[in-house]
Amino acid sequence: MSAPQTSSPPRNSVASGLDRFFSVTKRGSTIPREIRGGLVSFVTMAYIVILNPLILGGFSADQAAKDVSGGWLENAQVAAATGLVAGLMTIAMGVVANLPFGIAAGLGINSFLAVSVVHQVTWAEAMGLVVINGVIIVILALTGIRTMIFTAVPAQLKAAITVGIGLFIAFIGLVDSGFVRSSGLASPPLQLGEDGSVGALPTIVFLIGLVIIGTLMARKVKGALLIGIIATTIIAIILQAVFHVPTSVDSKTGWNLNAPGLPSALFALPDLSLVGHFDFGAFARIGPLAASMLVFTLVFTNFFDAMGTMTGLAKAAGVAEKDGTFPRLRAALVVEGAGAIAGGGASVSSNTVFIDSAAGIGEGARTGMASVVTGLLFLASMFLTPLTQVVPLEVAAAGLVVVGALMVAQVADIDWSDFGSALPAFLTIVVMPLTYSIANGIGAGFISWVLIKALSGKGRQVSWLLYVVAAGFLLYFARGPLEALLGVG
Repeated sequence: MSAPQTSSPPRNSVASGLDRFFSVTKRGSTIPREIRGGLVSFVTMAYIVILNPLILGGFSADQAAKDVSGGWLENAQVAAATGLVAGLMTIAMGVVANLPFGIAAGLGINSFLAVSVVHQVTWAEAMGLVVINGVIIVILALTGIRTMIFTAVPAQLKAAITVGIGLFIAFIGLVDSGFVRSSGLASPPLQLGEDGSVGALPTIVFLIGLVIIGTLMARKVKGALLIGIIATTIIAIILQAVFHVPTSVDSKTGWNLNAPGLPSALFALPDLSLVGHFDFGAFARIGPLAASMLVFTLVFTNFFDAMGTMTGLAKAAGVAEKDGTFPRLRAALVVEGAGAIAGGGASVSSNTVFIDSAAGIGEGARTGMASVVTGLLFLASMFLTPLTQVVPLEVAAAGLVVVGALMVAQVADIDWSDFGSALPAFLTIVVMPLTYSIANGIGAGFISWVLIKALSGKGRQVSWLLYVVAAGFLLYFARGPLEALLGVG
């Protein structure tokens, strides 16, 4: 009697397992599309590995954002830790929450730390405040309070948040590319290019990329964003080899952050010395009241920036329900809060859901598999730092403008015939890009929604949570005068 034969696992068993784990087919996606989406998200987010060290560490010791003791964070150390935390937290978002949301150091909070906090405390103490901020956010998520606030937001405002984020993304792209610049005047504050014209080579590269990606999207080419970014980067490298345009954030004609070109090296060992370099001495140095006000600002900014970004990304990915919620909402909120703890613990600032990962969603990403791809690439960036500088910021900016156009389409979900809803929605939409803050837009929308509904006799239609949050936003917007009144800062 012959021994029973055992069947070998099918050749596509790994793919089938990934499909089931991430519900790829169930969400109308494919594994190749998720991989492409994850790659595109990384390409449009990778600039944070370059930019975060410049904000927190400065270009050099002379230009560094020095703390109250004269200490500063070294550029290479911040870059390595930025890639590490972004990689781990983005993978966690993919595996735990199964959402195509990239996580990295939030630009709003890192700028706030560098400009407003470290003149009062040391960098280690500032990062300790970020850790406390993250712990509070995780507690709010675990207790369900964060979910309650999320679900209490009216559908009209959630649609407005998505549209506002779309405009914000597009505005970021237009500014990063140099297509829109500060005029240096009180009126008008902004202008087209330099002196009202477009002549800088980086901006022209942006326009080329915008046309290429837009045409590919219009022709419904699979992988349009990725193909467009690669093609435009090749064009940029060729043009840079011919014209040798300089790189300088102060230059009005040079590359914004990094000049395109083939890297001189591929491999670099990461320096992770900043991991664990934080403490809670801020309360002793500046007093409990002043430290608590800083934590309050961090929590409010982190909390509502993330809520708005998640709302917009979930709608763009097609995973949002009619009320704006989405699968594994609480898990996503917990992971995002943990990103703040990890970011503070590694001295790279609070890590939060990144608005730029909308580019990967625009490429077709619908599941956490794309996040895993993005996260792995961030981890690789610790060793392959030179490669992150191949794609110039102006090329990534073209992708952001295209994705912004896709998100603005949800303006159709707002009932413009009801002015009591239309005005708060409008304020939400316009305040985000004009103040460069998602939280500010949400705050303007919440406060105006509550006031108009209450004064028009419809106050009972508003959740009590919105009244509480609106009151919190009033304190948030008035924190400057309050701090002056209390002698804080």
